[in-house]
Parts: sequence; C-alpha cells; structure tokens
Amino acid sequence: MNNFPEGLKYVKSHEWAKVEGDTITIGITDFAQSELGDVVFVDITAAPGDTLNVGDVFGTIEAVKTVSDLYMPVGGTISAINENLGDAPESLNNDPYSDGWLIKVTEATVDENEMMDAAAYREMVGA
Repeated sequence: MNNFPEGLKYVKSHEWAKVEGDTITIGITDFAQSELGDVVFVDITAAPGDTLNVGDVFGTIEAVKTVSDLYMPVGGTISAINENLGDAPESLNNDPYSDGWLIKVTEATVDENEMMDAAAYREMVGA
C-alpha cells in the first residue's frame, strides 16, 4: 500500500519536498519506489553548493530492472546529500520519507502551480 504523508508537496515526476524552515528536504515518493522495485544504487550527481532549477536532473536511481532520473521539484542550492544511500540504497524502498531522503536545498524557489498536496498526488497516481 502506498503512503502519502500530509504536509509534504509532491510533483508529477514523483519527488516530494518537505519545508523545514529555510531548508527543503527532497526524496522520492513511496509510489515511485514501489514502481521502481528494489533500489540497488543511487547516484547524486549534484554536489553541495550547486544551484539547480526546477526540473533539472540531480541524479539517478538504479533499480534491478530500470534506471530513473531524479528531478528537482524546487530550485535552489544543494546544502546536503544523503551519503548513507551509498551504503544503504535500500533505504529508499524501506523508508522513502525519512531515512531515504536524497538531498537538502536552501535558497529555494518553489513553483506552487507545479506542486500538489497529498490528496492531489494520490488522485494523480490513482491510489
């Protein structure tokens, strides 16, 4: 069963964003990880200090049967990368909203028109 936490913002490319003060934490949704299957490798190509725009690719996720790009749901400067995913990529499958976060962004620009709340995202994915 897919999990759609309230209080997060979601985008069509299946990333989520959580605003915490001046920092936005970004990850993939439970729906995305269930569609990907077992995640075996995460490659975050963006580095702390890089400034990216909404829709820019910041890395890839490799699952047993596919590779998928990761897209910025917000614009901003990368402030942190979840280094634990190098040794434990399965965190994306086990806990995509906590231990499986991908990056943190500061100085963010958010396009509210492109973001959905949990109910709208649930409807989009047909859950």
